[in-house]
Amino acid sequence: MTLVTETDLAHRPGGRPRVIVTRRLLPAVEARMTELFDAVLNTSDEPMSRDALAAAMREADVLVPTVTDRIDAAMIAQAGEQFGMIANFGAGTEHIDVEAARARGIVVTNTPGVFTDDTADLTIALILFTMRRFGENQAILNAGQWSGWGPSAMLGSALSGKRLGIVGMGRIGQAVAHRARAFGLEVAYHNRRRLPSALETMFGARFESDLDRLIAESDILTLHCPALSDGKPLMDARRFARMKPSACLINTGRGQLVDEDALIAALAEGRIAGAGLDVFANEPKVDPRLLSLPGVVALPHLGSATFEGRGAAGERIIANIRFWVDGHRPPDQVLPDLP
Repeated sequence: MTLVTETDLAHRPGGRPRVIVTRRLLPAVEARMTELFDAVLNTSDEPMSRDALAAAMREADVLVPTVTDRIDAAMIAQAGEQFGMIANFGAGTEHIDVEAARARGIVVTNTPGVFTDDTADLTIALILFTMRRFGENQAILNAGQWSGWGPSAMLGSALSGKRLGIVGMGRIGQAVAHRARAFGLEVAYHNRRRLPSALETMFGARFESDLDRLIAESDILTLHCPALSDGKPLMDARRFARMKPSACLINTGRGQLVDEDALIAALAEGRIAGAGLDVFANEPKVDPRLLSLPGVVALPHLGSATFEGRGAAGERIIANIRFWVDGHRPPDQVLPDLP
């Protein structure tokens, strides 16, 4: 592991590490970074281009990127000799070539757990809005087209007794399962590794080893897994064809998990009932066909958008950098996956 030494920092103002931050963070976090480090902040909050990121890595000791910053092996190879740490804002690291960084002795950290409850809360909100058709009916109200209450008008589906299929049972998947019990949902899940039986009992969750069977049996399917390593979507036309016509898809995980053309076709043809989406394949661009479909509830990537979560992530980043500067392994260092 590459560590910063006093000799390495001798060329820095006050012997502090040069930390370049790619986006605006909360004011209190930026102020603390400025106190502790030779911090270069992005006051415009404009996403940095690939060339700008590469230039930053040639200059900085530490880069603080976000999920929208792609850092590949070629950029890492061109980083300066002093560059030693990528302190990522967010839990996911698919946008960083972690193996290339490790080969250069560059430490990669993330911020696991700080957005778990926020994302789980948003997932439940999307389930409610999609199943009960709240977005569609709010649009009717906003357009002045509501003709008044009626016993057969504006009907959605109750949650109690429905089967919630969770794909990916990490921190967020477990938090969703915990909340789902309060709504009377039956929980089944698919995961690379089965949870211990005690956790399954606590969450009232049943393991399903066959992903296609889980998809076919679920009334609500929610995605909480990383993007696939081969770049292909998890939910393609074949898998949408397995869903119930009354089922809804919820995605607060990764936009790349869903073939949006296949999703649009399934919704437009009535082969599934709805979709609640917080992430998209080509953010910030969103396919206008998705937004025009009545069964879609779409949000602009708000899963982690709370003052508390964003502040906690900033604090974790600062702690990771300080550990590294002091010659210790950062608590949130990204390690290789276990077999």
